[in-house]
Amino acid sequence: MPEGYLGIGVLIIVAGLLCGGMVFLSWLLGPKKRTPYKESPYECGVAPVGSAHERFPIKFYLVAILFVLFDIEVVFLWGWMTAFKDGGREFMVFSFIEVLIYMSTWILGYIYALRVNAMDWDETLALESAKFGSAESEPEAAPRLAQTAGVAG
Repeated sequence: MPEGYLGIGVLIIVAGLLCGGMVFLSWLLGPKKRTPYKESPYECGVAPVGSAHERFPIKFYLVAILFVLFDIEVVFLWGWMTAFKDGGREFMVFSFIEVLIYMSTWILGYIYALRVNAMDWDETLALESAKFGSAESEPEAAPRLAQTAGVAG
């Protein structure tokens, strides 16, 4: 039995040695010029402004949920399709019912994501403005919208 894993073990060892060798040679042969710009925590992009303890908009969590939803669906269905074609009749009936239950859960999650406009990236307040209406039509909605956005007022 262990002989079947010999190739995988050799591949892992070769990949580890290759990666480690490249990192070591890059460190050994690479330029060592230190500048304040290179020593800063953010070498590229926009310099951080404000506190790291600010609240993130709910959009980031919805995108994470959508990623998990679609990612797990593909992983689950790929394995199921592989096993389904070689299974017996009892397995096929049972697993088909299980996949129907799983897909109904997936569809409900997708409908929820569409309903709360999780895929609408126009503004951070898209969810709240859809919930409370516009600030012009409902005067008390403006303080609630400002509060959910983290704006003092």
